[in-house]
Formats: sequence, structure tokens, C-alpha cells
Amino acid sequence: MTHGFLQELAGGLEVGQLSQDPGVLRTYSADQGPLLERHLPVAVVWAESVEDVQHVVRSCARFAVPVVARGAGTGVSGGAHATPGCIVLCLERMNRILDLSPDDETAVVEPGVINADLNAAAAGHGLMYAPDPASYKISTIGGNVATNAGGLRCAKYGVTRDSVLALDVVLADGSLIHTGHQTFKGVAGYDLTALMVGSEGTLGIVVGVTVRLKYLPPVVRTMAAFYRDFRSAAAGVLAVGRARVQPAIMELLDSGTLEQLDKLHGSDLQKRGRSLLLIQTDGFGADAEADVVRRVLADGGATVTTEASAEAEMLVELRRSSRGVEMDDEFRVGEDIAVPRSRLVDFIAELEAMASRFQVRLKVVAHAGDGNLHPTFWMERVDPVTDEHARLRLNAALDESIRVGLEMGGTITGEHGIGQYKLRWLGQEQPEPVRTLQRRIKELLDPAGILNPGKAI
Repeated sequence: MTHGFLQELAGGLEVGQLSQDPGVLRTYSADQGPLLERHLPVAVVWAESVEDVQHVVRSCARFAVPVVARGAGTGVSGGAHATPGCIVLCLERMNRILDLSPDDETAVVEPGVINADLNAAAAGHGLMYAPDPASYKISTIGGNVATNAGGLRCAKYGVTRDSVLALDVVLADGSLIHTGHQTFKGVAGYDLTALMVGSEGTLGIVVGVTVRLKYLPPVVRTMAAFYRDFRSAAAGVLAVGRARVQPAIMELLDSGTLEQLDKLHGSDLQKRGRSLLLIQTDGFGADAEADVVRRVLADGGATVTTEASAEAEMLVELRRSSRGVEMDDEFRVGEDIAVPRSRLVDFIAELEAMASRFQVRLKVVAHAGDGNLHPTFWMERVDPVTDEHARLRLNAALDESIRVGLEMGGTITGEHGIGQYKLRWLGQEQPEPVRTLQRRIKELLDPAGILNPGKAI
């Protein structure tokens, strides 16, 4: 069957679009999420057109072969990990901006378009694509759609779903549908576009995306507020909200993150404070809003700087790279928990207490404007016996962070998705009737279960 399947698959593709090279299979077998168990795909296919995707899916449906769609592989929840007996369908070569309408303030793109490339194209018209995950320089729009990715500008402009108007989707039988609308408003029928966004390739494979663009701000002001401790900085976030100012960016970095950034980039952030609240205001009212923010933060005990543009850009870029160069594994796991913003200070206090109680190391960055935290728990490798105890403590800390976050009214993932790694916690957030309904939707759209099995739900 494998031979027949590969023959049929290759028959509809050009030379160079299919590989079974062991090195290629390994490279494309996983994204940046923690691996529970590595599986090599049967083959890797690079689609270059919608027709290619349809051919691949039809072949997989005919032979009951699972298909895992993949963009740049920057996901951190295992949503693009290969599953047993699957092929990996890579969409990175479908990277054309098909249309960009300055008057309509929309763009139509293929799934392999890099987020930063779309922004560069839009900037020439005084526009921007607002969702900006930290990986925006290499992550694809299709991948952003699959996980409903967030980013630094979420506080003001929302997540990916808030900028997606329409989708072209190849379903599990190889048919092509168009969901949504070209207009900003539209309520005809069920919102299948919203259903597809964040479904992690389990309901269909996105092959085209129509996005709404926003105005490129004429003025941007960046402020760095340094605090004596992390909880005081978190309180500063609430103070800005009470002043009814809406920054474009509100990013929170703890002392462990500042230490890592200083080591990586030669900066001196730790000398200026034990925690950093990085705020950007934008638009024609940026200066007035910045004045209010500076006053509110200074009243809360912060040392607030008005950064020159060069340093402002450096601070924002340092925040984007604050995840560091490490990959998540059994000794290091970065989390993606969101809590109501009113509980931000309480949750940070709980995280610090957990790190002490379970004797694990902790660093935290947060999209503080919307309560989305990225705590990273990790342990140093020592020896096999010590390492086994370390893994147990690390997992206990992770479980506790999930439990407490949910108790505070939060969610186990704000923007990275469930993927494969977070399935073990999903039942704590969603009761069985809700999960049963989701499985029924999956069965309706993918009755043979070939689309990214074992992920998301």
C-alpha cells in the first residue's frame, strides 16, 4: 500500500516536490514544541499550488494516510509534529501575496507568506498587518491562522482571528471551499472562518487567507518602566488600564528574562531594575497617551524613561527574542497561560511561590495588556538520578500552574494552541459535553480522521 500510495502521490507532483531522504524526514518531523515521541513521516511534500494540496489530500484520503500540514514549524505546542504513518505537507512554497488593496484595506495571501513580508508590502501603502507573533520574521500567515497566533500588539489590535475575513480551505476529501467575506462586516450563515482559525489543521488545510489591514501609525512612542520587583510591574499594568489608556504594546519581563537578555545581547537591563514594563503608544494621540502612562507608572514607583528611537527599537526587538535560543524539552517548558488581567498580580505571586516550592527555575514574560503570560520552568541537567527527580518536580510545577491559572478564570493557552503537548490539560478547562461536540464537528468534516490526528481536541 505504501508503494502504491507513493506512486500515486508522486504522479501528480513535479520533481523536487516529494522527498523521503532520512535527513529531510527528521527535519520536518517536528515543530519547536516539546516532543513526547518522535515519529518520522513516510514522506515530505512541498505544495506549490492549491491543486497540489488537493491532489495530496485526495491521495491521502484514498489510502487512509494521515496528513500533517506545516508552515515554518515555529509552533511550540507540537501542532506540526509528525504522527505515525503520516506525510508532512509543507506549505512554505505557497508564498505569494495575491492581492493587496489599499482602498479596501485588505490583502489576499497564500499560506506560506511570511508575516514580516506581508507587513513590508502593506507598509508601502501606509498600512500594516496587525498580528505580530514574536516569530513574525519567519512564521507564516497560514501557521498563524492555524494556531490563532497572538503577538505584542494584541492588547490593542487583537489576535489573528480579529484580522481574518475569509479563508480558502481544502477539506479532507480534497474539495475546496471559500468561507467568510471580503467586507469588514458580514453575518450570513454560521461563522466557518472563525471555526477554522485556531483549528490547527484538524478540520481543513488553509490555502488562502483574506486579511484586514490596519493603518500604519504615524507616531509611536516607547516607554521603559523599570521596577524593583515583578509584582510591582504587574500592578503598573492595572494602573495604566485604570487610567483608560490603550497602549498598542504592554510587555512585562521579569529579572530572569532580563538576565538572559543581558547575557545574549550585551545589554545592561539588570542594572536599571529587577523587572521591566515595556509600553508603546501609537497613532496621532501617542504623545498624549504616553504622558499619561509616564505619570501613572512613576506614581507607582517605577523609573520611567523616554527612549530614543534607536533604543526603543532595541527594547522591542529584545522582547521579541526573549524566548531565547533554547528549545523546549523534558527539562525546559515554556507555558502560555492567560488569566483575567485583574488576577495578573495574584498569578505572578503564585508562579514565584511554585518555583520555590518545587525547586525549579522560573522566568516570565507576558503580553500584560491582555493577561497572557509565558512562564518558563526549567532545571539544569546533573546526572541520571538527579535528573529523574528534576523532571518530576518540573512536571508538578507545570500541572500546578495550569490548575491555579484555571482557578483564577484563565485558559491553558492564550495563543500557542493545544497541539499535541497540551492535550493532557484540555479536559481541565473544557467539560466533556463541549469536547464531545468538538469531536462531532471533527468527524463531520474529517470522517476518516486523516487531518492532523491526535492534535487540538
